[in-house]
Amino acid sequence: MGKRLAVLDAERCVGCQMCMFACNRRFSSGGYSKSAIHVRSVGGFEKGFTVVVCRACEDPPCAKACPTNALRRRVGGGVILDPSRCIGCERCVDACVIGAVSWDEEKNKPVVCVHCGYCTRYCPYNVIGLEEV
Repeated sequence: MGKRLAVLDAERCVGCQMCMFACNRRFSSGGYSKSAIHVRSVGGFEKGFTVVVCRACEDPPCAKACPTNALRRRVGGGVILDPSRCIGCERCVDACVIGAVSWDEEKNKPVVCVHCGYCTRYCPYNVIGLEEV
């Protein structure tokens, strides 16, 4: 059995972006550029925020769109990137219907959630969590 990252209650999100900083920290750098999770405003504090992260599709369109099979299905849903096979075509970014695949300009490769759950430890409002699949 695998685990996947899930948005437990988006209504609790205050837009602090701590999850984004934590995710990016996996790459030992500050900022947001390599974060696989994104918090976006849907109208500021009045209308709230949305959390965009891989929803662990069982039949991921991002993997289907990859011409070199650099993205392969992972146990529990979602994908795992094999960077040595990626040619930087960005088709995976276009194929993700929720916009969860972002792009690492420095490496010219996609940034995809690996469902490690590191970000969940930094969400003070329990908006996100890992769930068994």
